[in-house]
Amino acid sequence: MRRTQLPGGLRVVTEHVPSVHSASVGVWVGVGSRDEGRSVAGAAHFLEHLLFKATPSRTAVQIAQEMDAVGGELNAFTSREHTCYYAHVLDSDLALAVDMVADVVLRGRCLADDVEVERDVVLEEIAMRDDDPEDTLGDVFLSAMFGEHPVGRPVIGSVDSVSAMTRAQLHSFHVRRYTPDRMVVAVAGNVDHDEVVGLVREHFGRHLVRGQSPVPPRRGAGRVPGRPTLQVIRRDAEQTHLSMGVRTPGRHWEHRWALSVLNTALGGGLSSRLFQQIRETRGLAYSVYSTVDTFADSGALSIYAGCQPERFDEVVRVTTDVLSDVARDGLTADECRIAKGSLRGGLVLGLEDSASRMHRIGRSELNHGEHRSIAETLDRIDAVTVEEVNAVARQLLTRPFGAAVLGPVRAKRSLPRPLQTIAG
Repeated sequence: MRRTQLPGGLRVVTEHVPSVHSASVGVWVGVGSRDEGRSVAGAAHFLEHLLFKATPSRTAVQIAQEMDAVGGELNAFTSREHTCYYAHVLDSDLALAVDMVADVVLRGRCLADDVEVERDVVLEEIAMRDDDPEDTLGDVFLSAMFGEHPVGRPVIGSVDSVSAMTRAQLHSFHVRRYTPDRMVVAVAGNVDHDEVVGLVREHFGRHLVRGQSPVPPRRGAGRVPGRPTLQVIRRDAEQTHLSMGVRTPGRHWEHRWALSVLNTALGGGLSSRLFQQIRETRGLAYSVYSTVDTFADSGALSIYAGCQPERFDEVVRVTTDVLSDVARDGLTADECRIAKGSLRGGLVLGLEDSASRMHRIGRSELNHGEHRSIAETLDRIDAVTVEEVNAVARQLLTRPFGAAVLGPVRAKRSLPRPLQTIAG
């Protein structure tokens, strides 16, 4: 892995993977939905859509045709803390990929007519989210966990905010937020670092301001106010869906690797405690798992399960019993050993292609400003002890829980007692 910082603070990171015949190019921008004011909720995601509609040199059709003509992929995604625009192409088409991604990110035009067309597309995406109980529940859960804090808002925004957003607001968001010091160009595959830097210099041009490069901005640690809550979405459906969990420290926490082991052992695989207790032993649910969301200043460890309404009380009871048992008695050495093996295998197998490696180095540079080799990461996982994992379990699983429920729920008072406790 090699790194170069260019004038204006733009960082270029590459990883040479000689065994592939592809190149993945990503422009990572340290701007996401948590950087929006409430009146423009969803602006980062709306802008991500809009920049593909037209540049000074390409129409939307031309953008699509040029990428299709080389069999490549051009796309983007927005999260709460960053936005990524990326292309995946043959290594021989590296120059085209850098050109096109830079063209979209830097010179997308935000035309008024395109705003109206894409507004309808985003509203359709919100409707699609609302039709998917699991997606809806994910947004509701983070709202229950973080309340008015910006990470508690949906990345996609709301119908009201997207409907009211103007071209001027989106253009201003683009100009003010998409600055070189907030950007990382990450490239992985059969590529040469010096060639990549030359292409970036060529296509970023006037955006590379001469003079002293600013220090890349980094989000500081903050405090999330208030306590987690219970939120209920009443909906006629065949299943009742549950997400419940606790707040965690942010991604810079010294025990984050132990948290990963805890999460994996709780609900990260087929042998995990929740999967075995809820699905395999009792047959209460088809889908049950745990996950960790981490941000700069906070995070959440959450459990999801979807079940038939008549089984919901028992699913809640078994889930809370498992969490109480782990908080009190901890995980076994075997559970930690299996979880660590799962993490190691998942890491290595997940980096078999250039796209996954590009995502790894881009996210690492943007979030941490440093890079750990795969071997170093594996060593860090190996170094986690059962005692550290169980100390993290005691610390986190005794915190106040938050929860979100979606389904045919009559009233909060009809919910199982552990959820009523959250509701106060």
